[in-house]
Amino acid sequence: MTPTGILPEGFQRGPLQGRNIIGETTEALHRFLMEGWKEEGPPPRIEEDLSFVPKDREEIVYIYMYRAAKNQTLVNSKRFRAAKVQVGDGIFYERPPIYLDLYYLISVHSKFRSDAERLLGWTLLRLYEATHLVYRPRRYTLPTGVEVDSTGQAWGVENTGEEVIMEKVAMALVDDLTVGDAINFFTIHEAPYRPYLTYQARCAMEGSLVASSSPTIVSHAKRPERMDVGDGPAHELPNGRLGRIKTRPESSRPRIGPPGQNYRSTTETNDSEE
Repeated sequence: MTPTGILPEGFQRGPLQGRNIIGETTEALHRFLMEGWKEEGPPPRIEEDLSFVPKDREEIVYIYMYRAAKNQTLVNSKRFRAAKVQVGDGIFYERPPIYLDLYYLISVHSKFRSDAERLLGWTLLRLYEATHLVYRPRRYTLPTGVEVDSTGQAWGVENTGEEVIMEKVAMALVDDLTVGDAINFFTIHEAPYRPYLTYQARCAMEGSLVASSSPTIVSHAKRPERMDVGDGPAHELPNGRLGRIKTRPESSRPRIGPPGQNYRSTTETNDSEE
């Protein structure tokens, strides 16, 4: 099955399913920080503009996604495969997802340096609890526009069960920027240098589902039979080309150094004697 630009007759392509996962990951990061504020005083303000400096004593947590890279350890082929969801008599196919690593720079600002360091410590401990920013049933959007989960029932956040495939976005603290890189980064954005952390979020971008009314038969060409070597010269290959010519008979590797004592070669061992 190779439906590419123009789908064959009987196939129908649905919308792209994972086109919003990057933005949803950033929004989930904002929401996770705000929901965890239990300290005295107003919660810090989430800001994406690194050059923004408040005029009062407002505390700021800067969140900036500066890099999105393909995960090289989870690279998969682009070949279509059967989807995990089957609804009715229809058969659905999909490409393997694109596994992405999203890198975030998180910095803090306060009028006093000690308060900024306190806020940085709170941010570090809060994000340490973020084992998953996104954890929900995977949403399959059929070509008809209907949203279902992997079991075929209507999609919902509360759907549970052993057969329900979950969509996960993991979050981890990483050391991705050196101090020199961070200084250049802040300078480019015309922002003062501030203490910072770098985090990595791992997500999967899902493509579209392709529906077919009947299964696709994949046939392979018959493997050619092995060519007969015949009685030709030993150095002549089956295709007629000349191979490597043996210039001397095969012999054992010459011994280097004095003869050994109290040992027996493994080649002289007879299994029947043991």
